[in-house]
Amino acid sequence: MPPEFVFFDLGQVLVSFDRERAIRQAIATSGGDPAVVAEVLLDLRLHDAVERGTLDWGGFHAEFCHRTGTRPDAAALAHAVSDMFSLKIDMLPLISRLSRAGCGLGILSNTCDPHWSHLTQVANYGVLTTGFDTVVLSHEVGCRKPEPEIFATAARMAGAPPERIFFTDDIEAHVVAARAAGWDAEVFTSATALAEALTRRGLPCDL
Repeated sequence: MPPEFVFFDLGQVLVSFDRERAIRQAIATSGGDPAVVAEVLLDLRLHDAVERGTLDWGGFHAEFCHRTGTRPDAAALAHAVSDMFSLKIDMLPLISRLSRAGCGLGILSNTCDPHWSHLTQVANYGVLTTGFDTVVLSHEVGCRKPEPEIFATAARMAGAPPERIFFTDDIEAHVVAARAAGWDAEVFTSATALAEALTRRGLPCDL
């Protein structure tokens, strides 16, 4: 049977991003030492906390100011580190094709509030809010890929049995975790390859 529901990762699947641009913009906004600013922005502990929602933007901003010895405006810093995305236009026909076929569509992403707010309110990529039935964001549900809890939460929110869910992500570890949760999953490489994979599974997605 074809998938009943398809979940997409966000970064490098639906949108591309340039982390180096975000770092450069944070340096310019804060006036901080480039090496120190980069160190803070690439700190995996902070990254994990912000994406889990255990550290809000106010908390991150305070930590950034403390460690860099700067005092940028919190909103300006949020914009600096979030204005790094570009919508992957080649994915739009596939999303439209799946929607017309009546397939449930969702986003499953490790992300933080400033990034999602930028994508949906500043960049205003409307497809991210109108083109998907279910949006599961790590900072809202309190867990991250590849943890089993986020896949269980996503399946529950989608209202689909795990074996009827297909997922694509550019990170192999996340694909492996999805399969362990009972989902069908493929590593994302391109819109064309994804369309071919879904067509093989019974969803007509020829682009």
